[in-house]
Amino acid sequence: MQDRTTTTPGQTRTESDSLGSMEIPAEAYWGIHTQRALDNFPITKRPISVYPDLIVAIASVKQAAARANAEIGVLSGQKADLIDAACQRIIDGEFHDEFIVGVIQGGAGTSTNMNANEIITNVALEIAGRQKGDYAFLHPIDDTNRSQSTNDVYPTSIKIALAFSLQFLLAELGALRDSCSAKAVEFAHVLKVGRTQLQDAVPMTLGQEFHGFATTLNEDYDRLHETLWLLAEVNLGATAIGTGITADPRYAAAVVRHLNEITGLSLTTAPDLIESTSDAGGFMSFSGTLKRSAIKLSKICNDLRLLSSGPQAGLGEINLPPRQAGSSIMPGKVNPVIPEVVNQVAFSVVGADMTVTMAAEAGQLQLNAFEPVIAHSLLQSITWMAQACRTLRVNCIDGITANEERLGVMVGASVGVITALTPFIGYQSAAALAKTALLTGRNVADLVVEAKLMTREEVTKQLSPARLSGIEAITSAIPIIDLPLPDPIGHTGHTDQRI
Repeated sequence: MQDRTTTTPGQTRTESDSLGSMEIPAEAYWGIHTQRALDNFPITKRPISVYPDLIVAIASVKQAAARANAEIGVLSGQKADLIDAACQRIIDGEFHDEFIVGVIQGGAGTSTNMNANEIITNVALEIAGRQKGDYAFLHPIDDTNRSQSTNDVYPTSIKIALAFSLQFLLAELGALRDSCSAKAVEFAHVLKVGRTQLQDAVPMTLGQEFHGFATTLNEDYDRLHETLWLLAEVNLGATAIGTGITADPRYAAAVVRHLNEITGLSLTTAPDLIESTSDAGGFMSFSGTLKRSAIKLSKICNDLRLLSSGPQAGLGEINLPPRQAGSSIMPGKVNPVIPEVVNQVAFSVVGADMTVTMAAEAGQLQLNAFEPVIAHSLLQSITWMAQACRTLRVNCIDGITANEERLGVMVGASVGVITALTPFIGYQSAAALAKTALLTGRNVADLVVEAKLMTREEVTKQLSPARLSGIEAITSAIPIIDLPLPDPIGHTGHTDQRI
């Protein structure tokens, strides 16, 4: 393996395309097509390299194409081996800083595809001991892009990148779920007042509340995992519009087989390549499921902010770990900053889902030109969601404590507990005592005993945490949900993208 070529700063090389010639920095592994993209799309100031899984996915597709082309005899073994070796170095993490085109670009992803073709070609040329830009020996389009089009390479790469990235989100979502389950066990004995419409309802345990959080997170874990089948069907071999023009008829089957070997996925060729090339419905469905998960995560954060409100004039049932000073003017104030930041991630995911929806709708005839914004929206949402799950778990959930004394007082004074006694004292008596408790603020159990409607022992038994919460055997721990992290469509994952 050779080191990167050393050149003097300021040196250039001349490259040409159908529009003319340009000077390219001599040390750059990218070429003229990339330079035109830099000039045309100075929009986001965020290169595609912010999504390493996308870079690895594109390199994997190019590597599979080289192997397939060599297998069917349309590319020499020497050229295929050079391309293969260059792709492997990119898969292993090298040259990612050369993927510099913007995440938002016109041309349906052509700039991304050409950026990859140029980098791979020039790395391969360097491996061969040649100068960058020596395209007479190895060409970015004729060789590295052989049997391919942006229109099948790019959407396939997006699906692979999403499959890679989703594994990181599933791992973090599963860890957050288990953290809530652990809190459910820790708080299983802590009675509190349940609420509906922000009004006092009937008792429950704080453990049940956190178990509910764990359950809803587990449901989203399952729903997100189910979307992986949307990513397994690819249109490689479709080339421009799905007819397979310029590709050998044997290519489609060969390239998918090699791609599965490279990535460990279980990808299949779409049965209708023309439909698959123009349709973005799978991305829209995937985005909708991601939005569902974000909304439910945001609802949990809303609950955490309410439950911890105060600490004196709010609910004050739980304490969130203090993470930072909450005010530049109010001494001692601490805010629920972790749930707040997760709420904001959820808002972003919802907005991204609308972007994906509009981009999917805007496709015309045989191609959707707006897949770059789809890719950016989904990859950013997955990355932010995974990081949000992690910070919520590490910086919030794991450190939550219960204000047991305050909760006990609130339950004791709550008229809601009398609902549990109505089968024994009747509705009319219960209603009268509830009114007295509200007027006087006295403990419901004391009022029942004083009215000689039940003995202290009977009241204590019926108002035990086990009876009030519907859990008779409170000593048996609420089980932690323990689903093994699946191997989504067979891949081990690249989980190093964190922005």
